[in-house]
Amino acid sequence: MVKIIGLAAAGCTTLSFLPQAIKTIKTKQTEDLSLGMYSFFTLGVSLWLTYGIIIKDLPVILANKCNSCIYTDNFNHENYSWLN
Repeated sequence: MVKIIGLAAAGCTTLSFLPQAIKTIKTKQTEDLSLGMYSFFTLGVSLWLTYGIIIKDLPVILANKCNSCIYTDNFNHENYSWLN
């Protein structure tokens, strides 16, 4: 039961930013995104992933690996108006 709760929490957390990621990919518009928020979010995801690997916790590992892939891809698009 604990693993199911963990997987559900991981799923909700992972999917929470998905609408923003899809919108950014479709419109290629990033000027409304906060660099600080994404930077701290990415750091947090990296730390959670490291923690999950250390304690060998599958829900933590899967959620944060998915988050890493989604948000790294979101940042790999060309239009970074907040950097210009």
